[in-house]
Amino acid sequence: MRRREFIQATGLTGLFLFFRGRAQAAPLMAPRPGEYPQDFNAYLRFGADGRVGCFVGKVELGQGSMTALAMLVAEELELHPDQVDMLMGDTDLCPWDRATGGSMSMWQLGPALRGAAAEARAVLLEMAAERLKAPAADLDLKAGLVWVKGQPERKITFGAMVQGQRVERHLRGVRPKPLAACALVGRSAPRKDARVKITGAAQYAGDLRLPGTLHACVVRPPAHGLTLRSLDAAAAERIPGVRVLRDGTLAAVLHEQPDEARRALELVQAQWDGSEPGVDSQSIYRHLVERGPELKLASRKGDLQAMEARSTAVLEGEYRNAYVGHATLEPHTSVARWEDGRMTVWASTQAPFRIRTDVAQALGLAARQVRVITPYVGGGFGGKLVGPDAVEAARLARMVPGRPVQLAWGRQEDMFLDTFRPAAVIKLRSGLDANGYVSFWDYQVFGIGPNEAEFPYDFPATRYQATGEFPGLHPFQTGAWRAPGACTNAFARECHLDLTAAKAGIDPLAFRLRHVTDQRLIRLLETLAQRFGYVPAPAPSGRGVGLACGAWRGTLVAAMAQVSVDRATGRIRVERLMEAVDLGLVVNPDGARQQVEGGLTMGLGYALAEEVRFQGGRILDRNFDTYQIPRFSWLPKLEVVLVDNPDLPAQGLGEPPVIPIGAALANAVFDAVGARVYQLPMTPERVLEALKAKG
Repeated sequence: MRRREFIQATGLTGLFLFFRGRAQAAPLMAPRPGEYPQDFNAYLRFGADGRVGCFVGKVELGQGSMTALAMLVAEELELHPDQVDMLMGDTDLCPWDRATGGSMSMWQLGPALRGAAAEARAVLLEMAAERLKAPAADLDLKAGLVWVKGQPERKITFGAMVQGQRVERHLRGVRPKPLAACALVGRSAPRKDARVKITGAAQYAGDLRLPGTLHACVVRPPAHGLTLRSLDAAAAERIPGVRVLRDGTLAAVLHEQPDEARRALELVQAQWDGSEPGVDSQSIYRHLVERGPELKLASRKGDLQAMEARSTAVLEGEYRNAYVGHATLEPHTSVARWEDGRMTVWASTQAPFRIRTDVAQALGLAARQVRVITPYVGGGFGGKLVGPDAVEAARLARMVPGRPVQLAWGRQEDMFLDTFRPAAVIKLRSGLDANGYVSFWDYQVFGIGPNEAEFPYDFPATRYQATGEFPGLHPFQTGAWRAPGACTNAFARECHLDLTAAKAGIDPLAFRLRHVTDQRLIRLLETLAQRFGYVPAPAPSGRGVGLACGAWRGTLVAAMAQVSVDRATGRIRVERLMEAVDLGLVVNPDGARQQVEGGLTMGLGYALAEEVRFQGGRILDRNFDTYQIPRFSWLPKLEVVLVDNPDLPAQGLGEPPVIPIGAALANAVFDAVGARVYQLPMTPERVLEALKAKG
């Protein structure tokens, strides 16, 4: 299709496409039957100009999926990635998909998309054979051109054969290229979104200025637990052009200029009903343990009591993490327009099809009456798997037919209404036998699930219990945050493993290796140690070196950190940070390194500073002056080791790199000063407390 037509199909002035992935022998069937269409026309459209449009329900969050997915299509169709135009996250034009989260774009969608492109290639060659009157085996293709080998004058283009129409022919059983024949997969490629983002041409939901737009500011309660009782908007309505709308408990002021809408909001007087939660940042941990439901058994192995009885030492630890915000640089933003019986929403979201359902349900519409279009998204990290801003914008737009309504949350709104990573408490007991091996492992987690608590360590007796989450346990909304639960559980598991190793007087790396039989993990740890230049020594060695491992959906990661600790101030300085990653086949090595570096940087935040402080229902950290995200000055040189494993199909990479960072830094602090910090983030105050407790 013509590029102009393709751009116009989005309903915007910019092109928003994304992809990422690769598998050695991708199956034509979807990973789970019925999830993805089997007709390649659902994903691919061949334009008369020779360009190929690729339509997928995933979105670009900055993770580089636009580039990697385009590489998969280009690989099978013998195109340059620049010839593949990606359109992502448009519920009218793209096939249904789950949200972009859980590191599943490559893992689930990649094989289905690559299989579609492989079948399309075979069909196009068959069509060309008929037009050129030559056997398909005698044809070659490149960059959208098919010709007879040895007779380049006998040629035809994709565009000439398809003429921009749907391809009705199909061939079953077509296999994607073998890895040895791939020219693009496994080689670095420049990002397709780089130029528009560097130049500022990329459009986000907040950049849209549709004709007649009204900017909305919603009346918010001062604390969680309160709902709107009454409203006095007389003063606000005296500002020329201001409109005040109310739909149940949703009330907002609108104006054609966003600053005037904000000024009017300050004049609104509201009364509230309800009561705030009765916990705060200090009491929440006791609340989670004492007020939560009974622990439920997640898994069990061996005879825990018998192994404890044989243990020469028993160690106990309680590990905590605070609530953490998503703190995306782009707050939640949506634009909605109600016109001709349809609601169109441009949303900064990770889940366009979920938003379509939520908007339809809120307005009493059929799903076909709602279209969600996803521009570029300025970060998600799990926080944009939900879209209350989109529902609010749609409810307001329904009351002003024909007028687009833009709802851009301010930073304070975004921090107040976030679905935080849950606070949690983990209680761990472990034992050592006479030979310095773990004899039992008893694990209890409160406030969050046991995701990735278990790891391929071989302990003879284990028990994992968890309360999980339930309505009312947490004082405000919680949700997914970069591998939900995995960072919390890795912090407890890997710190306690180091605690146990120190009791045994064994080097932390050697202690892990003596409890591992998984060859992937052994190779990963040995590769990391070799590249880091690690010299074994039981902790605390005074060097400030820490190790931790993690896993998520088939991807294994291991990190080593070196830190220095100022004993007078408690400040931690990270001097070196390296992570080894085994994600199977790497489609775009440069893109993979970028993702890992981003995860390492984000890991520094939750490990050292990020904490949502609150009093009752009042969030005390509402901006970046008190809620600190990583600064450039914090960063050491970030070193990434991609462990080659092409026999394993590509796994996810969006979340795994962040998982072990908190534990690696905590173990490095212990190695440096012999004091263990049991709570994240490891603020200077908590480090000083640990030093004082050590004496």
